[in-house]
Amino acid sequence: MSRVGLWTALAMIAFAANSVLARLALGARSIDALGYTGIRLAAGALTLLALHALRERRRGARPTIAGNWSGAGALFGYAIAFSLAYLLLGAGNGALILFATVQLTMLGWGIMRGDLPGGIEWLGIAIAFGALVYLVSPGLVAPDPLGSLLMVLAGICWAIYSLLGRGSADPLADTAGNFVRTLPLALVLLVAGCLAAVPEPAGIAYAVASGALASGLGYALWYAALPHLARSRAAIVQLTVPAIAALGGVVLLGEALTPRLLIASVAILGGVALAVVAGQRRKRAA
Repeated sequence: MSRVGLWTALAMIAFAANSVLARLALGARSIDALGYTGIRLAAGALTLLALHALRERRRGARPTIAGNWSGAGALFGYAIAFSLAYLLLGAGNGALILFATVQLTMLGWGIMRGDLPGGIEWLGIAIAFGALVYLVSPGLVAPDPLGSLLMVLAGICWAIYSLLGRGSADPLADTAGNFVRTLPLALVLLVAGCLAAVPEPAGIAYAVASGALASGLGYALWYAALPHLARSRAAIVQLTVPAIAALGGVVLLGEALTPRLLIASVAILGGVALAVVAGQRRKRAA
């Protein structure tokens, strides 16, 4: 495997690990959701800041706080909704709802901006959206409705964060700066979470791992690999994240791999892949 391939694979595993770690901590109630979010954001900020400072030192440059408050707000909204959702959702369901919402929101934003899809793209979008509706529709094995709504909100916030960061000249510096800007609210959440329930060591460890490794180091690896990947390949490779999270949920959490989740996964991931690939081909032909 090439160095870029290794970076990409590790980044996707890290992103999927966020769902598994959240469920390990919050499903067992070893930490309050507010405290988990606060520790995750703080650990991510410190890790990204250290990586950014180390890179700038190697370059002989002085580290600066990049990013912006809009990005920090979207990041915070994602993080708190994500944690609250995982009080109620399994790792696989949560990751799939998050991924589908992010992709559909970004596709919808493109349409609003005048980037009209072709017929095949519309088909892919319809398949993905229909499968998401099927996944969360009422039934004996449907995911919790409130948890699903919270994860949709998390996905919308992450899509906004991604859209705000498009065209960033230095994604690592901007992401580090955005995480740092969440620290005041992260501290408030940490205090509130500790007052609500004293966190157990396991819960703290999962939150630190999510912030420092799955978020901080994962983003650093992804941004290192991204310049070497074609846009379509970068989009397609992210389709693996919900699948990895679902597998982690089955292996590490004993979650059931229901027919509904399997069918919805294939349809959502396939629909998004179809829309992304067709869109890239349309743009190259224009």
